[in-house]
This record gives sequence, structure tokens and C-alpha cells, in this order.
Amino acid sequence: MFLRALFVLLLALNIGAGCWLLFAAPREPAALPATDPGVPSLQLLSERDAAAAHPELDSVPESDADLANDVCRTLGPFQTQADARAAANALRPLVKRSRTRETQQTQTRGYWVYFAAAPSREAALATARQLADKKVRDYYVVTAGEQQNMISLGLFRDQNNAERRRAELAALGFDPKVNTRTEDLPVYWIDFALSGENLPADFAARVPIPHDAAVAPTTCF
Repeated sequence: MFLRALFVLLLALNIGAGCWLLFAAPREPAALPATDPGVPSLQLLSERDAAAAHPELDSVPESDADLANDVCRTLGPFQTQADARAAANALRPLVKRSRTRETQQTQTRGYWVYFAAAPSREAALATARQLADKKVRDYYVVTAGEQQNMISLGLFRDQNNAERRRAELAALGFDPKVNTRTEDLPVYWIDFALSGENLPADFAARVPIPHDAAVAPTTCF
């Protein structure tokens, strides 16, 4: 009798355990952290490129109607990148948007007084002796290169001084030339957009502007 009761009890327990295993909801295992504390997680290149292609905006983009009402100006030229950067930093809080760009500008580097190249070195030296006979001391006979057999009579920063030198030599019977020396150098401009025609009231006080720079209309960007 006891054995039969024990058998029935064990059978009931097995049936109950089987039902529980069969019908009980599975438990989700606890998620482990991807990295140790303080260690940054890895990022796929494709994920990084996708995030860069769709950056978060600091403000709501303007509509086409808002952009159409903008008035754009350009400020420059600035002779150095440092001057342009300082002005751009001061200008940025005063305008809707701005950008800095670089262009090339031909600038005068001085004036050269000279005699055109003689047909030979002997002819150039003969002209040099004539200068010496006239008590002219400041000259140089070019002996090589593209300017060979020319006679340099001086380099001047000021055009008036160059013309004065030419006139002095012309009075002695010579025929000197004056050539303007130029060089293409980078200059910098700041383009900016405004909501209206007028510049901010404190524009001149807050933005460092070189004496040769000016504000002019430009195409909006």
C-alpha cells in the first residue's frame, strides 16, 4: 500500500515538473555590458560615415523663403590669414552666417630702373664705362640668366623715386626704362549674410577692419 502511494506521488511530481517546463515562459538572460566600465565601444566605419553624412543641426534649417530674403556682403581684402580669422571671429555673432575664402591678387612689389639688354657683354660693359665717365656709380651689369647684359640702375619701393632716377639718367643722355615689379599673393575675404540691408549698429566697433578693406555686395551663398 505504501509503495503504491509513493509511486502515485512521484508520478504526479514528474507530470507537474513536465508541465512547468513545457508551458512556463522562458526567462531572458541578463544582458552583459559590451565593454568594461570606462572603455569606449567600437564603431564600424560604415556607422561612423552614416553619422557624419547626417549630422545633427544646431538650429532648424531655414526655408527657401527665408534664404531668398537674405542680403549678402563681402569684407576684405585681408593681407594675412591671421587678420581675416580675427575679423571672422568678431563678425560671426553679428550675422546669420559667414565664410572665409582665399583669392590671388596681383600686388606691386616695387619699381626697377634699368637699361635694356645689350646685344653682347662687350656692349654692356661699354655702356657701364659711359656711366662711370658721367660719375654714375649705382649700377650693376647682369652677367647671367634671363636678364643677361641688362644694366640695373636701382630698385625702388616708391614710383616717384624710380621716376626721379630715370629723369636724372635721361638728363645725362641715357635712355633708361622703368618696370613695375608685381607678384601674385594670397588675400582673404569674409562673406556674410544679413537679414536686411543695414549692417549691425556696432559692426565698425567690434570688427577689426584694415584701412584698405571695405564692405561690398556679393552673391549669397
